[in-house]
Amino acid sequence: MAKEIERKFLVKDDGWRAAVSSSSDFLQAYVASGDDRSVRVRIMDGARARLTIKLGRNLLARDEFEYDIPLADAQEMAANAVGIVLEKTRHEVVHEGYTWEVDVYEGTYKGLVVAEVEIEDEDAEPELPDWVGQEITGDRRYSNVVMATEDLSGELCHGLSSAAR
Repeated sequence: MAKEIERKFLVKDDGWRAAVSSSSDFLQAYVASGDDRSVRVRIMDGARARLTIKLGRNLLARDEFEYDIPLADAQEMAANAVGIVLEKTRHEVVHEGYTWEVDVYEGTYKGLVVAEVEIEDEDAEPELPDWVGQEITGDRRYSNVVMATEDLSGELCHGLSSAAR
């Protein structure tokens, strides 16, 4: 069983852009969701796809299972998604030994920019880059499954600075 342990932050400026090592466009759709589980399909760069199952209520650490699936299957699942299909570009940025994933949302959540860092255990304290802002780990509103199943775009994107857009 794989365990995903991650912290999540809002991004306060574009300071991360100069350190990007790779970028990928994601289309992310939820096939099923419950209070303590979700099944999502992710299409990356329009060319490959993964099915992910997440289990657990804790937004810091959850069980996660991922599988490559045929692109055509993913496209069919995405067409039957629950709620909003999320669109974002994920940029990887290495900082002080950790790989940060900076997600720049498009579509319904255009302007929202969030950074996540996977950590080895719940007590790990990675050095925070200057460009991260408020920590949102555990704030269910920023959970992708919640963003997909409840349209929170008015709340989460309202008042975003022009630097975040």
